[in-house]
Amino acid sequence: MADFTLHCFSESGNAYKAALMLQLCGADWEPHRVAFFTGETRGREFRDMNEMAEVPVLIDHTRRPDLVLSQSGVILHHLGEHFGKFMPESEDEKNEVLRWILWDNHKLTSYSATYRFLRIFAGKGDTPEAQFFKARAESAWKVLDRHMEGRDWIAAERPTIADFSLCGYLFWPAQIGMIVDEYPNIPRWLNRIRDLHGFRLPEDLMPSGQEPDTATA
Repeated sequence: MADFTLHCFSESGNAYKAALMLQLCGADWEPHRVAFFTGETRGREFRDMNEMAEVPVLIDHTRRPDLVLSQSGVILHHLGEHFGKFMPESEDEKNEVLRWILWDNHKLTSYSATYRFLRIFAGKGDTPEAQFFKARAESAWKVLDRHMEGRDWIAAERPTIADFSLCGYLFWPAQIGMIVDEYPNIPRWLNRIRDLHGFRLPEDLMPSGQEPDTATA
């Protein structure tokens, strides 16, 4: 058995945050495919594991009994503590990392992911509600692009878990409707992440959630 099991699927940017962190830390881990699009997260077995009915879910088998964690920010922090990598090194850095992870979950990922789901998977990209989320996502991209002007990394002079939180959905610019030329600092930052040893894209780390054979509903 691997040290870590990640319940995930490759279409989830939130799951990608955890998978990328595991990969960059050189963890002994394996993905467990979640058939999200055919209802697995709504089933009793999955809800017993995570009452929020979301991915990612990380099982840390190095703990006895196994430690079960959900929410990508919590998982990133746990892995950073476990491996001693990509963590803040001062109180000021700690506050800055936390500030950007909370902003990401509230604004950047929240709006970008919702618009992507409505546009790509629900076929509602032209509806007023989808366009509302797109406009909010664009506002968040502008904030991020301004922040990255003259900077290499989000919260410190080196990559931290804040970078891996914020990048989760941004490697799919066409899917989230981002015209990258309008946000020049974002692709430059993403390329720095690509250059990290061990980097892989979502589809190279996790199986698709659109295959039905593990579905429960």
